[in-house]
Amino acid sequence: MKRWMSPGLTLLLLLASPVLLLGAGDATAGKATYAKKCATCHGKQGEGKAAIAKMLKVKLRHLGSKEVQAKSDADLKKVITAGSGKMKPAKGLTDADVANVVAYLRTLAQK
Repeated sequence: MKRWMSPGLTLLLLLASPVLLLGAGDATAGKATYAKKCATCHGKQGEGKAAIAKMLKVKLRHLGSKEVQAKSDADLKKVITAGSGKMKPAKGLTDADVANVVAYLRTLAQK
């Protein structure tokens, strides 16, 4: 690697790291927000509530399923803030709250 590239690469990483860190949420904080805003329909562990699914005539996938986990963070954030299908958007969440919920949802991934 050329000598001038090393300082340039270092500077780029230093400038980009706060942006990358801001995008990542806190799963612990997200769990608390999820419990308040999402668990009523999606269940305590993301399993989905059968009564809600039946009432809305929809299938609620486990939030740890491969289908849900395959979505990008941006897609999950959009579903949370804008809703999807019969799901209404979650109200009263800050951008940080949404990032935290997405971080928590990632912990639900089924293996």
